[in-house]
Order: sequence, then structure tokens, then C-alpha cells
Amino acid sequence: MGDVHAVVFDIGGVLLDWDPGLVYRKLIPEPERLEWFLAEICNTDWNATLDAGRPFDEACDELAARFPEHAELIHAWKRQDEMIAGEIAGTADLVATLSDAGVPLYLLTNMPAGVFAARRERYPVLGRFDGAVVSGEEGVLKPSADIFGRLRNRFGLVPAETLFVDDVEANVEGARAAGFLAYRFVSPPALAAALRDHGLPV
Repeated sequence: MGDVHAVVFDIGGVLLDWDPGLVYRKLIPEPERLEWFLAEICNTDWNATLDAGRPFDEACDELAARFPEHAELIHAWKRQDEMIAGEIAGTADLVATLSDAGVPLYLLTNMPAGVFAARRERYPVLGRFDGAVVSGEEGVLKPSADIFGRLRNRFGLVPAETLFVDDVEANVEGARAAGFLAYRFVSPPALAAALRDHGLPV
């Protein structure tokens, strides 16, 4: 189609393999208890407050005060570096190909600012991008219209000519609501096909 002039990538689940179980399966070996802990204690809603900029110490202290019997496990959430299995190789290869071809590339991620800085230093794929909007720096989360507006304005993007790639359907829908083209990531080969369908050189 040749309609895409820039691509925006999410990080976790698309570029980096993020799995809290890498830490917690060692601490909570019983699968049912681990599932309960990640659903009821260090759950998605609580983690979102960290992504929005809440300090780890404050968030962990507050949660540990509510659930003192799980305090040690709660504070283990600070071990963010250990929750990354590595780059998702196939996606990293696509990013390198797009970058080498001169396609403008950007990041839009729900992630604490300090965690993003550490990951950008550690994982080469994140150094391939021309800019980033990070929720922990903005105090705003995907899929809000606000964060997509900041992405558009900061980098002068034309939403109808910009493809957003994320593994979470709500974020894909938020991007579309903001006027962006959007694709839900399921695998590197499927993403490669979608990029080619948009006329991109991969």
C-alpha cells in the first residue's frame, strides 16, 4: 500500500520478552499460588501506577503495609532487570532492517522512566529508535488519547501515515481512535508480512 512513513513500537512483548515469572517462579514455585499472587497482589492495575511514574519504594512499601505477609515478595518486584528474558530476535531484526532503510522509528511504552533508561542502555535494539514517549516520564498511560497526542506532536507525525505496533488490543484500539494505523503484534513473521503489506522494506 505504501501508506506508512513512520513506525512506532511498543517494547514489552514486542521488542523485549518481559516475564515477571522469571523472578517469581523461583520465589513461588506452586503455579496456582503464583497465579493468585500476580492477579491479586502485584497485579496489572498496581503495576500501572509504576508505569505512570509512582516510585517503586513508595508503591512497594504501601502494598507491603496492606499485605505484610507478602512483603518480601512484593519488594521483589523491584528486580525488573531479571524479568527480561532478552530481545525478541525476530522483531529486533525487523527494526534493524527498517532503521537501515531510513524509516523513522519511535517508541511508545508504558514503563517507569528509570526502568526504560536501564533497558535502553542494556538492549541494542532500543538504540535504533529516533525518539521515545515513556509513560513514566509523562505521567500518562496508553491507551489514553493524551499520550498518543503527545507522540504525534513531539515528533511531528501524521497519524494516518504512521503504523503503531503493540501486543495489547486496548492499546491498538487507542491508537486507531487517535487516527493512527495500528497492528496487534502476535509474532515476528506476521509483523513482517504486515509491514510488507504497508509497503515497508522488510
